[in-house]
Amino acid sequence: MCGLCGVALADSRARADESELELAARSIRHRGPDDFGAWTRGGFGIAFRRLSIIDVAGGHQPFENETGDIGLVGNGEIYNHVELRRELVARGHRFRSNSDIETLVHLYEEHGDAFVERLIGMYAFALVDVRDARRPKLLIGRDRLGIKPLYWAESPRGLAFGSEAKVLLALGFGERRLRSEKLLDYLVSGYVGGEDAAWSGVKRLPPATTLAWTPGEAPKLRRYWDLPTDRLRGPADAEEILELFDRVVRDHLISDVPLGAFLSGGIDSNAVVDAMARVSKEQVVACSVGFREKSHDELDLARLTATRIGARHHTEVLEPDPRLAIDPLAWLFDEPHADPSNVPTFLVSKMAREHVTVALSGDGGDEVFAGYRRYVHDVAENRVRARLGAGGTKLVGALGVRYPKLDWAPRVLRAKTFLSNVGLDPARAYWNSVSQLDRDTALGLLAPDLARSLADHDPFEAFEKIYRRPAVDDPLYRAQYADFHTYLPDQILAKVDRAAMGVSLEVRPPILDHRFVERFAPLPAREKVRGARGKHAFREALRSRLPSAILDGRKRGFDTPLKAWIRGPLAAPVAEALETLPEDWFAREKLRGLLAEHVNGARDHGRVLWSLFVLEQWRRRHGVVGLAS
Repeated sequence: MCGLCGVALADSRARADESELELAARSIRHRGPDDFGAWTRGGFGIAFRRLSIIDVAGGHQPFENETGDIGLVGNGEIYNHVELRRELVARGHRFRSNSDIETLVHLYEEHGDAFVERLIGMYAFALVDVRDARRPKLLIGRDRLGIKPLYWAESPRGLAFGSEAKVLLALGFGERRLRSEKLLDYLVSGYVGGEDAAWSGVKRLPPATTLAWTPGEAPKLRRYWDLPTDRLRGPADAEEILELFDRVVRDHLISDVPLGAFLSGGIDSNAVVDAMARVSKEQVVACSVGFREKSHDELDLARLTATRIGARHHTEVLEPDPRLAIDPLAWLFDEPHADPSNVPTFLVSKMAREHVTVALSGDGGDEVFAGYRRYVHDVAENRVRARLGAGGTKLVGALGVRYPKLDWAPRVLRAKTFLSNVGLDPARAYWNSVSQLDRDTALGLLAPDLARSLADHDPFEAFEKIYRRPAVDDPLYRAQYADFHTYLPDQILAKVDRAAMGVSLEVRPPILDHRFVERFAPLPAREKVRGARGKHAFREALRSRLPSAILDGRKRGFDTPLKAWIRGPLAAPVAEALETLPEDWFAREKLRGLLAEHVNGARDHGRVLWSLFVLEQWRRRHGVVGLAS
């Protein structure tokens, strides 16, 4: 796992400055502390910070072709590089290293921009082709699921790109201003997603997309892969699931440095570690953390698997310090990102980095096999809609509006959200389940002038376009499809990438191998959700491998005690943050009211207050000077 950046200048007489690239690359040194390299040709320059994984001695980047007129930098891992290399050598290509990334240069020579369609892996890359001096070309691209990040920006000076947005700002592209509509998006969702980044003038390259640019021409974006949108796939039996699962786990084990895995008490990480033991002759290295709160602690379950497979098991009991959101997380997340599990994710990564350089994770299992509780609720809501018809759902929705919000009551009596959602369109109902704050409430926190300027902006509209793209009669798959294009890359994978790369740890999620995803994510709803549980097909396939305590246990995850944090160690920092957020952004008295209600126990506003606190730490750390319309 590494970091890359570069520029492509519009003026044919200009020359890329290697020292400028080196200076900009220092801002992402945490992504690659082992080495730096740069390559320039005319107005084009690419640079690289390396974390050595494959061919430690010979894998220095950038790479170039035999004639030196194509240069490339790449971040990530190409799992089928051995087979690709074999083909390329047979066709006469000469390699100078054993690096997986060098394969991309020669593959591009053979297949042009379409070479990405041959890749299996997680990656972001930048390639410069100056074979035609009159039409030099930059090509940048990102892996299918968006595991590795890539940002870009265009200006009259040319085009710049980088693994993190801070690199573009260091190169003089983009503005240190927050897009005003992204402020509303952030309050509603808890993160910033979509093609427009938080920073004015900076864009996020979507997953499974390449961008080609030549001076004097507009950037050309091409999506080269997607999940099926026309039909679902047939059912899968346990043998098929386990066979492909073992294959992708085996492929993810390539490494010339210490490799291990995250191991919690959950199904997905246990499945990964168990498969590692089955497909590898090496002893598995597993890294697990526990928490002092027994309701969140899963160490006993992790030890169960580690002992059964004979893993070398490293454990540590953590007490997450929320002040990490001030430093270093505010720097590592160069867009505001309000998931409180950023804190334990960073600590888990830091602990694992003491033992390994590469860690496999269980990320993606909930998205592929519909494991989140919101998927279960979505299936239940749609079943009720189908039975009641249009008139019945309208009546139930009206009842939900009038039903009291009984947060204090037993779960069986807390029916307001369910009843209200049944009366909504399925797209809007699912949006409600993935939002942390409704739009009207978020607008009410903003300064009046800013709220008026955003009156026509609704974050739901971009989500709805994606949700409706699949032409299948399966609301669950549409919900999953939307998550694969929004929540997964922009929230979950961004969290893991920034937290792990902050300690120079490479994290690989084999469940998100595109071969596994495109086969099993489009399974019919019945294969994923049965009764009150999701992940049915995967869970049942694993019956022959994992104990019931893991397969049938309660899902926990990285819950964080926000209520206690904000009434305890963060009381003063949160209060200070609310006072220093700009007055042209927020209605100060509204924020004070939220904090007062939270502190005196009248209401739990932990999630919103945490979001505001994180936003202010980000604004200060990155020198944000204002809003941009």
